[in-house]
Amino acid sequence: MAKLRAKAMIPSLARGRRSRGLVILVCAVLFLVYFWKSPNSVSLLHHESLYTDVDYPEDLTYRIPLSQHHETSATRLPFAELFCDESQTHQLSQDTTAISQNRTCSKHVQSRDPSFHVVIPASASNNRLCKTLLSSFLLNYPSPTLVNFGEIFTGDNWDNGSHAGKIKGVYNFLSGNSQVYDDDLVLVIDGFDVWFQLPPEVLVKRYHKLVQDANRRLRKQYGATTKHVSSEGTKKSGTQIYEQSVVFGADKLCWPNAPDDPACASLPESTLPNDSYGKKTDQDPDGFNNRPKYLNSGTIIGPVSDVRAVYKRALEKVDQGFGAIGDQFVFAEILGEQEYNRDLSNLNARNSWSLGLSGSLNPFRPSLPVTRAVKNITLIQNQRYEYSIGLDYTSSLFQTMTHSGEDVRFITYNNITSRSSSKRNDLPLDVRSARPPYPSNDTLSTLMTNSILPLSKSLEKLTSDGQNTWLSTPLATNLRSLTVPTLLHINGEKSLLDSWWPSVWFQPNARALLRHYIRTPQPFLLGTVAGQELMWDMRGGRGGVWTQDGRWLEWGEICEGVEESVFGDGKGKWGEEEGDGRTWNSFGKQVTGKVDGDN
Repeated sequence: MAKLRAKAMIPSLARGRRSRGLVILVCAVLFLVYFWKSPNSVSLLHHESLYTDVDYPEDLTYRIPLSQHHETSATRLPFAELFCDESQTHQLSQDTTAISQNRTCSKHVQSRDPSFHVVIPASASNNRLCKTLLSSFLLNYPSPTLVNFGEIFTGDNWDNGSHAGKIKGVYNFLSGNSQVYDDDLVLVIDGFDVWFQLPPEVLVKRYHKLVQDANRRLRKQYGATTKHVSSEGTKKSGTQIYEQSVVFGADKLCWPNAPDDPACASLPESTLPNDSYGKKTDQDPDGFNNRPKYLNSGTIIGPVSDVRAVYKRALEKVDQGFGAIGDQFVFAEILGEQEYNRDLSNLNARNSWSLGLSGSLNPFRPSLPVTRAVKNITLIQNQRYEYSIGLDYTSSLFQTMTHSGEDVRFITYNNITSRSSSKRNDLPLDVRSARPPYPSNDTLSTLMTNSILPLSKSLEKLTSDGQNTWLSTPLATNLRSLTVPTLLHINGEKSLLDSWWPSVWFQPNARALLRHYIRTPQPFLLGTVAGQELMWDMRGGRGGVWTQDGRWLEWGEICEGVEESVFGDGKGKWGEEEGDGRTWNSFGKQVTGKVDGDN
């Protein structure tokens, strides 16, 4: 009987083994599908992303992006680069028209010398604009371009149409200027409440690091697609579903949009710890103890092609009548629609098993919540909603000051009385290693031969004796995120524009440092990444601004009469501190003092 039972069990065991084997096989297949789709298993540079998920050199981390949706304002002669095969590279090197003919390769053509532009919408000058300009000069940022300068807005809205004009002015500059190219980097800021605090090389490196980290999160969150190459029948995985290249400042409050608008209700959470303000973090109806997570339109940085696309969409909304509410409303709505569409598309894809297995999304990743409180949005078929926008949650680039006055303190890092091992008291390494804030004695000695300004030992004497470093310089520091921002956007309590001005790093030496800056030779190279140079705005200029129509305005022309408010030193009008002295601008034009032949 035992033998009979044993024989009877053999087919059962065989069937059991086959069943278990089948289960194991199915699990193995599903496991392989999971990792085949998983973005964490990708190591190839993919063909359609704006930025790749790789580590970049430490010398400069700006990576040239190329938008999938761009309108070329200007095209430079390209050079061979790793995204093009040899035949495409040869064709591109011989014929610039190949850029528009070969989409696969041309999207990744890199210029030899991408530039960095600073754009400031400002229709008129005043002491606040001059403070913004001064802070950019002393840190050696490219000479800013003022858009809408001299414009008089006479619309019927509360702002006379100036906010809609701001959007149109920036878009026109990015679209129609022959000196602006798709692969250039552009920074657009408000003109009357932004101060620069750290050098441009720090800003650019941080920008790239922020984008790199954000793209890692987006790949992990939304997954990646698989690209099929029909000519070979092979598959290349790694193209992210969503990417980030355009960065706005982050605000604690959502305004002026309604709370149930996507601009307020559809946004991701901040990357700061959820206890940054204690147990009641994000529960403060007044916003003081909330982490920044809402878009602020006063600061934006990104590649020209992608920033221009955002402004084009904003201009479309202006034409639909939303510009009357203000540019803040318009840009916040664009981000809200982007995020709502991302989550909705993600949810719909996960509800379709076949779509998940076909390579659009990883079907095994937990689905993301779609905010149920969102109203006032209707998605239109074939309407573009993806603009690669993200926010600077940690304020490493842009410190937005709405309800953040208590978060920020001016700290001199070599003068902290109770230093400890805590990182709270450590100056960030990228600031420590940046170009010193004050010129060295060797630099000062070379200024004697420059005749743009007459030499004045009394006007150019520094109270620091040229010995200041960033460690001995007062720097505005965010005590919550433990960052030293590159820019301060004082859009909250406007009284800070006056009370904080004497505390910025270059006071009380602002006039002397400006004279040093103007008489220092013009640099052009910002840095090099992967053998490619990133340049300043190649139009040049020193100690002045460009207007949207190509005029050059020297400091003494655009900031005449505001010297005491800006410098606060009682030394009088610029260029005439010691009498009727003569000064010239960067292009040889005399701008102050008597002209030869005058009586």
